[in-house]
Amino acid sequence: MDELLKTMQNLFRDVFGDASIELQNGMTAADIDGWDSLMHINLIIAVEKQFGIRCATAEISGLKSEDQNVGTFLRLIATKVARK
Repeated sequence: MDELLKTMQNLFRDVFGDASIELQNGMTAADIDGWDSLMHINLIIAVEKQFGIRCATAEISGLKSEDQNVGTFLRLIATKVARK
């Protein structure tokens, strides 16, 4: 998971244009400047391209729910990458 975290952190930094982003499991969209609906889609597209995976519409919209955070996003991606 450490390699995944590093890769995801670099993706977040690229997508949000902020080299200072340090991902933590409990972070939410509210913790990252500019993480709105459009940036959410841009992030998903970047993640899908990076890992060669596809996220279902329900998974994408579910990631914006109140009980979701970076940790749950990382677990989703790790599961999808493992199934490839």
